[in-house]
Amino acid sequence: MQKLTLIRKVGADDPATACEFLAAFTPLSKGRIKDAMAKGAVWLKKSKRGRQRIRRASTALKPGDRISIYYDSTLLAIIPRRPQLISDQKRFSVWFKPAGLLSQGTTYGDHCTLLRQVELVYRPRRKVYLVHRLDREVSGLVLVAHDKTAAAKMSALFQTQHIIKRYKARVRGNPAKSMPGGVIDYDLDGKPATTEFKVEIYEPASDISTVHIVMGSGRKHQIRRHFDIIGHPVMGDPRYGKGNKNAEGLQLVATGLKFKCPFSHEKRAFETTAEF
Repeated sequence: MQKLTLIRKVGADDPATACEFLAAFTPLSKGRIKDAMAKGAVWLKKSKRGRQRIRRASTALKPGDRISIYYDSTLLAIIPRRPQLISDQKRFSVWFKPAGLLSQGTTYGDHCTLLRQVELVYRPRRKVYLVHRLDREVSGLVLVAHDKTAAAKMSALFQTQHIIKRYKARVRGNPAKSMPGGVIDYDLDGKPATTEFKVEIYEPASDISTVHIVMGSGRKHQIRRHFDIIGHPVMGDPRYGKGNKNAEGLQLVATGLKFKCPFSHEKRAFETTAEF
């Protein structure tokens, strides 16, 4: 079975554990159910509580609980690429997210996400909080918080544009000719957005430029949208820039994060030399 969705309220005579319950009301084997649970595709909502993922097959159920499974065999079969730890600062850590890895999960699971992969690395287990995100197609540096206070403080740095974000991209054409000042300043979604760039090299034969980018604001798909607006879409972009796809995928990497640590009050800078 490729796809299955079940949302059912637990009755007084129903099986008392999550795995037994799902085995009784779906055609899935217990092995497949346990795999789906481990990968974040099973949810439980108790009265007066929000819905939460459950991963243990033996999770106890009570009458009135509502259990859900969102089973997609194609998604669950994906073997995710592993993120690389760049720096562990205890209250937060910095990771290199490979392209193809989501930042956070969906209803159908979370095993292909940065947060879940980071969570699985630490022993003993640590809390993980997403502070900012990169698009699935984008590789590069992502900051993860490990307690609620750290998450709030680091999120505030991003929201107030006190974190300098650096990127590297390959784009169609030579944007230095279109925007000689190296600044793209177009509102996105009704909000100010500024993208600064410098052309590192222009390749006339392929009509492609490698550019270094600095951002303060962080609107959705800002770099991709800004360069598309000025007629120089990012190479391999599946959404912006028609006819711009390539076999290598999106040619955009988040290469650096720089900020003043809200705990030590010292300057922190993290970089990667990863290429496209």
